[in-house]
Amino acid sequence: MDKVKAMQAFVRIVEANSFSKAAETLDLPRAALSASIKNLEAYLGAQLLQRTTRRLSLTPEGERYYQQCAGILAAIETAEAGFLGASSRPLHGKLRIDLPGSLGRAIVLPRIAQFREAYPDLALTISLSDRLVDLTQEGIDCAVRVGVLQDSALVARPLGSMRFLVAASPAYLARRGVPASIGELAGHEGIVHFSGRTGRAFDWELETEHGPVKLELGGGLAVNDAEANLCCALQGLGLAQLGRYQARRHLESGELVEVLPGVEPTPMPVSLLYPRGRMASPRLQAFAQWLETVFAGEPDLALRDHRKFR
Repeated sequence: MDKVKAMQAFVRIVEANSFSKAAETLDLPRAALSASIKNLEAYLGAQLLQRTTRRLSLTPEGERYYQQCAGILAAIETAEAGFLGASSRPLHGKLRIDLPGSLGRAIVLPRIAQFREAYPDLALTISLSDRLVDLTQEGIDCAVRVGVLQDSALVARPLGSMRFLVAASPAYLARRGVPASIGELAGHEGIVHFSGRTGRAFDWELETEHGPVKLELGGGLAVNDAEANLCCALQGLGLAQLGRYQARRHLESGELVEVLPGVEPTPMPVSLLYPRGRMASPRLQAFAQWLETVFAGEPDLALRDHRKFR
């Protein structure tokens, strides 16, 4: 029995809370994974998992063994990383990544061929979503997310700073007038953009020389997607808070007009999330470093002082 592989299989099952999901992420038949755990339990002389048709849970012995295995595997990966990261041997294996829909389509995916060219033996599985993803349970190595992050079980590595603007179509401004001050915004319709993860509307908060100013601005339209927000603004349905990276070409073409230029909504951090200890992986290190380069080259997303982020 390969003890390290058996430990890896056991840890993956615990983290996924499922034999089927663990088998999928490890590219193993479920039967082979079940046999591996049975052999491991027989070797240790202890039951590690309690299995029913509806539930999978750790025994006290399994809980203790899981903690020890997780530490051992992290130590192995850290030890290997010091050699593999510096070697000329090509990176191989799999990397599972989750990206926000709009940011992924506009910024990351148009450049992903660069990463594939640099690491052709590294297989990528990329999902696009804005939902709250459980990285460990779903077998995802890392996720890019926008906003202040609350999950202390994950590490957040800063990638960039998303800048916003308030904009509207020329047709809307011709119909409703161009606001000349923050106070005049209150009389306008705002497209409400709410989080698909929490259902909470994103604040209308503008940075001024006297500090941030929050507004109650809304109309008869609410969307939970950044691209939908842009689409509605282009149709003249109201003022919208948009990422500058999204709006730039529409501003240049005249399809959108920036409202109150020089008064910006509060920026938000963009981070790479990953489980603690995972950055020891050379695969993830390579992807994180490449992402940092991508964001550094984007004027609307390049990293800046995060002290304003709340």
